Amino acid sequence: MKITRITSHVLQYDLPETLGYSQQFYTRRSAHLVEVETDEGVTGWGECFGPGNVALANRAIVEQVIQPLVLGMDPLDRDVIWHRVYNLLRDHGQKGMPMQALSGVDIALWDIAGKVAGLPLHKLIGGAHRADVPVYGYGMMLRHEPVADLAARFTDEAAAIRDAGFVAAKMKVGLGPRDDVRLAEAVRRGVGPEYRFMVDANHCYTTSDAFYVGRALEELEAYWFEEPVAPEDHDGYRELRAGLDVNISGGEAEFGRWGWRALLESRGLDIAQPEVCALGGISEYLRVLALCHAHHTPVVNHVWGSAVAVATNLQLLAAMPPLPGGLHPWEPMLEFDTTHNAFRDDLLTEPLAIQAQVARTGGRCAIPGGPGLGVEPDRDVIRHYRID
Repeated sequence: MKITRITSHVLQYDLPETLGYSQQFYTRRSAHLVEVETDEGVTGWGECFGPGNVALANRAIVEQVIQPLVLGMDPLDRDVIWHRVYNLLRDHGQKGMPMQALSGVDIALWDIAGKVAGLPLHKLIGGAHRADVPVYGYGMMLRHEPVADLAARFTDEAAAIRDAGFVAAKMKVGLGPRDDVRLAEAVRRGVGPEYRFMVDANHCYTTSDAFYVGRALEELEAYWFEEPVAPEDHDGYRELRAGLDVNISGGEAEFGRWGWRALLESRGLDIAQPEVCALGGISEYLRVLALCHAHHTPVVNHVWGSAVAVATNLQLLAAMPPLPGGLHPWEPMLEFDTTHNAFRDDLLTEPLAIQAQVARTGGRCAIPGGPGLGVEPDRDVIRHYRID
């Protein structure tokens, strides 16, 4: 079997409303799918992390840089392909967009391997530790409105996520420490005293401001404080973890086993959040997962993008060993974006229907059982949303 073509499909549409987080506001939803074709008619699908113009840049890396390096190679030689591409791109970036581009290709190769074997991805990895996973909903995005109005909106949105059946809710912050605490208080009001909620700062604080917000989150009994400071600031992470009772999480902006080794050795994370569509794909994710477990750090995957990314993460969460194990082991959760996402809800020939599953099962989602990722994109949907 040989690789005959690699195609990037960058999809985009206008959102029904403007949404924001601590770094920017945005009006469009985008996704970057990667299709790897073979001479035996088996096609694999992957996804690259990165929205908008980043997706367009990654498309050039996938098609014009990576594709010429791997055409004619056996797609089942995943590790050979991974290291060939990484070693030849090392001089041009061990992190960032080259790794995002490689991630999409690698995921597609694993999809091909599963289809050839007739097995779901979790079987190729070693089996399913769980048949379904709990799902948390994130929403409470920033908007262009006064903080009092935004706080009222956050209260209602948080209650709606809880009432939809999700096991926990996650909010965004980024207005500034004092206003962000008001927003967190509003979310706690919305979900009630016992329900789990998390706060995602997208690395917008200095360490001192993160301590201010983090102490308030302790009082509110937030479950985790995500990306409180810049991802490069390992010392800041370590200080926050040592000085706060709230769990410190992060890692979505880290790449590869070498970057993750340094992050984990800094002892700054209570919860690791690797992004499989960015850090180097499934091949590298499994190495990072082993590093996390070697450092006794539980993992909750970061999930962003289309149904291809969601299906990939469902397979990985199924195959994730319990840490540390026992009669009632700590469980990973699937991250689910509750804002408008046609690339998740409408992309597949057979939708995952996660919201319906969550409402029906008390917050859990089943693992796809088909070969490879267990899902197939609808080409008509791709053609409708694809941009050149």
